[in-house]
Amino acid sequence: MIGRIQIVGAVSALALFLLCYCLFGASLTDGGGLDSRSSSYGTSAVSTFHPARINVAKVQKSCAPLTSGAMTVLVTGSAGFVGFHTSVALKEMGAGVLGLDNVNDYYPQALKRARLAELEARGVYTLEADLNDRGVIRKALDACKFTHVLHLAAQAGVRYAVKNPGAYVHSNVAGMVNVMEEIVRTSPMPKVVFASSSSVYGLNTKVPFSESDVTDTPASLYAATKKADELLAHTYNHIHGVAITGLRFFTVYGAFGRPDMAYFSFANNIVQGKPIKIFQGEGGTELARDFTFIGDVVKGIVASLETSAASGKNADGTKPPFRVFNLGNKTPVTVSDFVSTLEKHLGIKATRNYIPMPSTGDVPYTHADITKARAELHYEPTTSLDEGLKIFVDWYKSYYKNGANKADQEYVPNR
Repeated sequence: MIGRIQIVGAVSALALFLLCYCLFGASLTDGGGLDSRSSSYGTSAVSTFHPARINVAKVQKSCAPLTSGAMTVLVTGSAGFVGFHTSVALKEMGAGVLGLDNVNDYYPQALKRARLAELEARGVYTLEADLNDRGVIRKALDACKFTHVLHLAAQAGVRYAVKNPGAYVHSNVAGMVNVMEEIVRTSPMPKVVFASSSSVYGLNTKVPFSESDVTDTPASLYAATKKADELLAHTYNHIHGVAITGLRFFTVYGAFGRPDMAYFSFANNIVQGKPIKIFQGEGGTELARDFTFIGDVVKGIVASLETSAASGKNADGTKPPFRVFNLGNKTPVTVSDFVSTLEKHLGIKATRNYIPMPSTGDVPYTHADITKARAELHYEPTTSLDEGLKIFVDWYKSYYKNGANKADQEYVPNR
């Protein structure tokens, strides 16, 4: 039975890849970028881009390790929430770090620019380029001889996928393939760690969610693209011997976070005196999430980089393992309790409107089994929700003090 389900999952991933080809394949240029004039359907293609230029001197300065023997890491999605924090941590460890991000406008670009400014001040340069711009990826890989690629860039958001599915196929599926194709053409071949998602558990009812669970019932197109990424990663590991690790993140929160996520949106509405919407499941049941603090997640990411085997097949045909880990907090909290803690640190009571959960891909419950990550990565989340939200609120009050960055606070998630 499990074999049949796994076949269904593989077929689903193939269907997504074919959709990607149909939407974008006919408009790929020789350089690996999208032709910005039109898609194969004669309309403007989603997520078009202009091929980027590369400043080799800046790139090589950024990716030069500060400590002898340290890692050299290409971080895609460095302007994003997790990519930013991980880039900072790696640089502080003495690693050479180069970022890559297209700085899209899915949520306010000013926040992404602020992250990039912080990174630049710490010596991390970010190439502003699309994942499908294979020419730039090739030049970066040649310029730096990376030991690792940390592939975090993706089109985020569960509910937005209903409105703009093409953006998810473009970034999450086609982007993954393009990055991997350039990696396997690199010698020595770098080790790879990529962002999957707890969303791949979809409609699973068994909790806590374990890496050994079958994950072939996605509840959203976003989840389906992340499942496709895992299957594609397995393929590159099998064929080329890439040492590759997938990380399933569980509702990450913290300073410099994503304003499209509920906790950030709640904070914005609470401080402005606007009501917040709290979704409920069937029969008015409470939704719960395994909220995980960014600092704990970064430790898990770094550990996955440090423990990766070398890429490449051995003479006897053996290859490094394909690994998947949950990075969660292991203690789900209801959204109502989460809001109560947020109210405490903001010092403001929220006006709560409880409404039925819309049918746009959210799931009622997430709960990570971190047994495997604990055993192999020594991953152990230690930040309580109370402590983590205090850190977020302290940053939030400072960042938006006296009306600064007000446009961010007025942002309404595009769902």
